Amino acid sequence: MSTRILQFGTSRFLQAHVDLFVHEAREAGQAIGPITIVQVSGSAERAGRVAAFGHPQGYPVVIRGLEAGRQVERRIAVTSVDGGLSAQADWARLTALFASDTGFVVSNTGDRGYEVSDDDRSDALFSGCVPSSFVGKLTALLFHRWQAQGGPLTVLPCELLNRNGDILQQAVLSLAAEAGADEAFLHYLETEVLFANTLVDRIVSEPIEPVGAVAEPYALWAIEAKPGLALPFDHPSVVLTDDLEPYERLKLHILNLGHTLLADIWLRESRAANETVRALLQDATVRERLLAVYRQEVVPGFAAHGMAEDAKAYVDVTLERFDNPFLDHRVADIAQNHGVKIERRIAAFLDWVATTGTTPAAPILRSVIAGQAVATPHTERAKA
Repeated sequence: MSTRILQFGTSRFLQAHVDLFVHEAREAGQAIGPITIVQVSGSAERAGRVAAFGHPQGYPVVIRGLEAGRQVERRIAVTSVDGGLSAQADWARLTALFASDTGFVVSNTGDRGYEVSDDDRSDALFSGCVPSSFVGKLTALLFHRWQAQGGPLTVLPCELLNRNGDILQQAVLSLAAEAGADEAFLHYLETEVLFANTLVDRIVSEPIEPVGAVAEPYALWAIEAKPGLALPFDHPSVVLTDDLEPYERLKLHILNLGHTLLADIWLRESRAANETVRALLQDATVRERLLAVYRQEVVPGFAAHGMAEDAKAYVDVTLERFDNPFLDHRVADIAQNHGVKIERRIAAFLDWVATTGTTPAAPILRSVIAGQAVATPHTERAKA
């Protein structure tokens, strides 16, 4: 079986996450890759990035931040990528590569990446033309692979969606059925193509042009185990787990909740428009308010689920990430869609704790939920 990875998405996140992991695994002697990166859209702005992939000297990833309390900075030349393709311009080459020389698929196509274009909802999907949407492209490529008897395939989506593998599999199956696919192809999709649920976590703060990125030291790729799934490679930041939920809850209700709490303070107090997370936490009063919420409201909630020690450790890691001296994470960016984030990160946390039969007091978190309407005026001023 081929170990080549076909990656849909040219994002700086994947360059400093999966692509870097694969480079390090290859440097350690593991048989994985190489990676071919596919530009899903036909954006002319990213044509230069596609052309720059595959340089034999690799592309730079700079890791900067705090690690175990120490400031670190290291530069890696990532050589796991052997080239880039445009789905629009290189469809024939992409189809051949996908059918015969691909063992794994990775994707990171954005918040709306699984939306299906109306243009793809017909039997023309299998005609050889280039589909419009990512789901359409993936379905058509899988059809060509099935026709070529290309064998089993593992799909590892990295979009920030809960149960992303299940959602992508259902999108592909639904589109294939809607386009009039043969039952044998649908059976192949269900039995020979393994869609895994995954969770990714790393702050990649800035690009290096034309390709490359600057990222924090912390990184996680959690992959949910299922029958027939084997990790494509071993790496300290890659975890195979029977249950993704603990990882999702820690990230959502500690890291993301902390961001939203800080954004709420920033909004209510009309602080400087360009203030960063790091600068905000240099205010000792604000820092203590965040720590108090973690100690008195968040960690006890995790304790109700038997996760007290995991939560304490993740709080320590989160604070180190917030204090990264190289990361200028503007609070104004975090404050966008503030009301929705309060519901998903704070209200959902209290609901999750309540499933244990515990009714958490959580006065500060409840006050944020009650006062979420304060977000709009300050956010608009920050945009101006």
